[in-house]
Formats: sequence, structure tokens, C-alpha cells
Amino acid sequence: MNETPRANRLHIAVFGRRNAGKSSIINAITGQEVALVSEHPGTTTDPVYKAMELLPLGPVVFIDTAGLDDVGDLGKLRVKKTLGVMDKTDLALMVFSPENSDFALEKEWSKELQARKIPIIGVVNKIDIKDIDIKEIAKDFDFPFIKVSAKEGTNIGKLKEMISQNAPTNFELTALIGDILKPKSLVVLVAPQDIQAPKNRLILPQVQTIRDLLDHNCMALVAKDTELEDLLNSLNKQPDLVITDSQIFNRVSQMIPEEVPLTSFSIIMSRYKGELSTFIKGANAIDKLKPGDRVLIAEACTHHPLENDIGRQKLPALLEAKAGGKLEIDIKAGADFPEDLTPYKLILHCGACMLNRKQMLSRIIRAEQQNVPITNYGMAFAHAAGILKRATCMFEQGEGGLSSGGRHDKS
Repeated sequence: MNETPRANRLHIAVFGRRNAGKSSIINAITGQEVALVSEHPGTTTDPVYKAMELLPLGPVVFIDTAGLDDVGDLGKLRVKKTLGVMDKTDLALMVFSPENSDFALEKEWSKELQARKIPIIGVVNKIDIKDIDIKEIAKDFDFPFIKVSAKEGTNIGKLKEMISQNAPTNFELTALIGDILKPKSLVVLVAPQDIQAPKNRLILPQVQTIRDLLDHNCMALVAKDTELEDLLNSLNKQPDLVITDSQIFNRVSQMIPEEVPLTSFSIIMSRYKGELSTFIKGANAIDKLKPGDRVLIAEACTHHPLENDIGRQKLPALLEAKAGGKLEIDIKAGADFPEDLTPYKLILHCGACMLNRKQMLSRIIRAEQQNVPITNYGMAFAHAAGILKRATCMFEQGEGGLSSGGRHDKS
């Protein structure tokens, strides 16, 4: 894997009315004909994504959206999709056209962004057609503004500087797991290569975890569960941490001495992308499920389900065993996440490796606002195996919580 995954990039979304020049601004910033440009309003329908390196920020992804003033039945659907983009936006560019005099719609959408605590830059475009006193617009908004001409390239360099200055620094955590380990810690990764594993490569969380361990000067050993016992017997000391696929928690926990910290790739991702304490609380809600309850299983990616699929077979079977009867289970994949969550007694989410942290946190906030417990796959498997505390306690100890030599407090 040579490119930064989209989910780990700073998401910069461009909002504005139809024909305000949103696509032209993205093309000017990227120096490429990324987005389709036309004089006819409503050219952009579905959101368009463009990944690039924007120095000194690093890897980012720009999102071109449909006009906020789109009309008709299809227009309403496009605006709804644009609203959905806000859930994954780390930084917003609100594009204004000097040809307009009423900015009520921009005020409305700015409030939507600010309610999500998303920083905004106001961009007055098309100053090559009509210049305007930027103070007249900025006085009604409480975010910085800049005048540009995407067509002529005027102030595009300054806009890039403003993006760097206003981009949030906490759009993702600095580490997956290395921040709680000391240098030279020995970590064993258990990666079963079953029918659901991608051919000739590791899954994304496994790759990211290995890189994170190397970045923090730790040592990583990787084995399948069928070779785990042989690997452990070959070591002259116990590992400082074992990270496993959540689906084999039961088997691995029996092979790993109780004093050795144990967690899973999914739980690591739940901390990296979401809110660990919320997921732990949500996992405990599994015990309250009753036959007939409705459960939402949400997956960040879309994939062709194979035999014994984790989200469609393994987890439903686990939940129904706990509930003591059949449950009403809805499966949602990709961006398809319901607005109304109140019918559900529990939300079970994947590790969210394909979502950025902003989008996962937005889903968590929505669940909390509607009083619906939410947890993730790894937490559910750990809870079912009776090792949820063991699988999460190392994160409560903070940076350097796992010392070289690897023991953890069992209390």
C-alpha cells in the first residue's frame, strides 16, 4: 500500500450555490481538471472526491458538492447528499459569488457547519467578473474570508495558505497503538488468512497497525492463529502485547497467558476512529437485548458477502444467542446510515477503517442524541468471550501504559 487511504486524509469540502465556481476552485487548487466545470447551474450532482498532497498539510481529499440551492425532486436529493458530506468534513470552504446579494442560504448552511464544530473559510469567487468589498459580506459571518478568481488563479496560493492555517490539527489521532507502548516493545499480531481475507495482501487495519508499531520503534511479529502457539514457544520472553482478529478472541485468549495484554485490530480502530468509552458502554447493552428487538449492523465499506460473513451471519448469531431468540436485524453498508435511529435497541458498527474520524464521531453523536447504545464488532466479540475489560484496560493506562517486558495490571 503506497498511498494514504482516503479515510486517513484531511477532508476539505467545498459548499456553495450552483454556479458559484466550487468545481473551478477545486481545479485551481489541485492544478488538475478534477471536477466538471460548466456555465450551466447544477453540473455537479453527486459529491466528487479528489485525493492529493497539499503541502505543508500532507494528504488531503477535496469534496465537490452539489449546489445548496438545487431545485426539483432530484435537486432535493442532491442537497440531502451534500448535507451528508458535512458528517465527514474536517474543513469547509463556503464559496460566495459577488453576483449574488442575498446570502441567507449561506448563513443557514454555515450554522449547520458550525453546529458540527467544523472550521469554515469564506471564499468569494469570480472577482475577475465583478469585484466586491469583502468586508460587506464578512460582517455577517464569523469566519475568515478571502477573494479569489479560480479562472485567473488570483489568490489561489493565499487560499492554500489559509487552508493550512485553519485546518484542524486533531482530525485524527496521532497513533493507533504505539502511543501506549514503550520503544522496543514486542507485539505479536494474529492475522488469520481465511476466505474473507483479501488475496495476496493484509487487510487495512493490519497494515496500518504494523506501520504504527514501526513508527514507534516497536517490534512486530505476525502469525496465523494456527502457528501462534509455535511462535510463542519460540520466544525467550512473553510479548508486551498481543493483537488478534476479533473473531478468534475465544481461541487466542486461551492461548495467551492472563498477564499478557490482549486486544484486537477492531478495538484499536474503535479507539482511533471513535470513542472507546462509548463503545464499551454500548457492548454492555448486548446483555439487555430481548427476542424481537431491532438491531442495526453498520459497515463502512461495501463488499460482496461471503460464506459465514461476520456482519451477516457471525454477529447476528452471537447477538441472538445472547438475546435468547430471534432479533430483527438491519444491515446498512457504506454511506447508508439512518437519520432516525430510535427504532433500534443497539447499533453494532464495524471498525470504520474506511471512514474518517469525523464521520465516525458524527455517527456516535447521532446515536447518543437519540439514546441508542452503539458499540463495534471487536467489542461485541470481546464481551461475548468475557474478556472485554482485558481487551480494553491497556488504553486506560495512557501513554507508556504497557512497559517493555509486557506485564499489565489484572485488577
